[in-house]
Amino acid sequence: MHDPGKMNRAPTFLLYINVLVVATCGLVYELLAGTLASYVLGDSVTQFSLVIGVYLSALGIGAWRSRFIVDKLARVFLEVELGLALVGGLSAPLLFWGFGHVGAFHLLLFGTVLVIGIMVGLELPLLMRILQEHVDFKDLVSRVLAFDYLGALLASVLFPVLFIPKLGLVRTSLTFGILNALVGLWGTWLLAPILRPPLPGLRIRGGAALALLLIAWWQADRLTRLAEESLFSSPIVYARTSPFQRIVVTRNSLGFQLFLNGNLQFNAIDEYRYHEALVHPLFASAASAGRTPRRVLVLGGGDGQAVREILRHGAVEAVTLVDIDPAMTGVARDFPPLAALNRDALEDPRVRVVNADAYVWLERPVEPPFDAVFIDFPDPNNFALGKLYTTGFFRRLRQCLAAEATVAIQGTSPFVARRSFWCIVRTMEAAGFQVAPYHAAVPSFGVWGYALASVERLPAPGPLAPPVASQLRYLSDATLRELFSLPPDIGPVPVEINRLDNQALVRYYEEESRPWNCTAATRPLAP
Repeated sequence: MHDPGKMNRAPTFLLYINVLVVATCGLVYELLAGTLASYVLGDSVTQFSLVIGVYLSALGIGAWRSRFIVDKLARVFLEVELGLALVGGLSAPLLFWGFGHVGAFHLLLFGTVLVIGIMVGLELPLLMRILQEHVDFKDLVSRVLAFDYLGALLASVLFPVLFIPKLGLVRTSLTFGILNALVGLWGTWLLAPILRPPLPGLRIRGGAALALLLIAWWQADRLTRLAEESLFSSPIVYARTSPFQRIVVTRNSLGFQLFLNGNLQFNAIDEYRYHEALVHPLFASAASAGRTPRRVLVLGGGDGQAVREILRHGAVEAVTLVDIDPAMTGVARDFPPLAALNRDALEDPRVRVVNADAYVWLERPVEPPFDAVFIDFPDPNNFALGKLYTTGFFRRLRQCLAAEATVAIQGTSPFVARRSFWCIVRTMEAAGFQVAPYHAAVPSFGVWGYALASVERLPAPGPLAPPVASQLRYLSDATLRELFSLPPDIGPVPVEINRLDNQALVRYYEEESRPWNCTAATRPLAP
């Protein structure tokens, strides 16, 4: 047992700082596991829910297990810190690697969360028992819990704002592993009065753990690249983490591919099919009504390829692109392969780029209104994206449209995610639009769905303008007419309307895409 007299000489306030550090580290490990699981598995709601549930249960197991530790409390506490430093610090690179190489990935994921949670659950009970004979119980509980909750607050605020955007998943994991190792190593001096000798072995293990994590931190970019290469079938040529997403570009003999959070956004070999089908039916429909869109709004589409197609129409005078992520529009401008693919569309003097949340941006008054709108958001695989397909969003959109303006929207795969596609169509109708659904064949994604919408009468698309038609590789007058003929297996099905308070679309999408989700390199649902 420890010696109360000797413990009095230890600076107890520094032990409360330990509480702050270990609480921050513990929550960060939980957030890392949930974020990484969402990144590689999709379905963010389910992944975070399961990770939080397993982690909290593990905290209880650890706290319960602490009652059986009756001797050498300080030494056990430091051993736990060193173990947590290694398991928690290396958790992100381990899980990244495991997704590409371990068949039972869920077992690895939740096993890692369980082990981390048990060790975090051991920390506070052990530390409180170390302090209990030297601090009044009411003061001990209030101070320890106050520092614990403050650490949780720091982790939850700084994780999305600072750690992930600036450090990335792997380096964040290693940084907090280093902090845990420092707590363990520092504790060999801080708790020296109540530690039984010999100390050298404990300090050597602490120094070794710290050295290993520091080396891994130094090589974090290489570790991240190696881990991510197991997720993609082609070599990575560009990777960046922004506050909003992980941007990865791969390249193979057929060209390059863009992934956001592990989801394929386009493949250079066939992206023209997707973007031609998104853009040119709207112009053909407007021409049938005797209208010429001049002011155009693009929501999403930060890669610039929809803008490239829009600029083929010489009558277009102004294009406003609203994309939430400046990193994405920066890649579209500055990454040579992508800039070449979009033909430097974002540098065109007619184009204005606005980096803002489209849902919020539409609250502002728009003068003069837009003649055409193209909606090219990613698929609704989380609630942040799902809000961009709600009745509230589409009603906001109506406020910035000219009387006879037309909207074109990508609507996921009507074959793979049939209810999701028709949910988008019915939601636009509920918001007051007349909607004409259509589809196109894009080899990288299979059958892909779109819709034209207008508050006024929606004329059928007429012939493509000759100057534009001669530049297209996929669309012709004949194929354009075929796009609006939907086969029975992608026809209408009963669905709920997607509203902000129910997010039915996200539920549909998660249920329908789950059986098709494989690795990031082959997942068919993406844009």
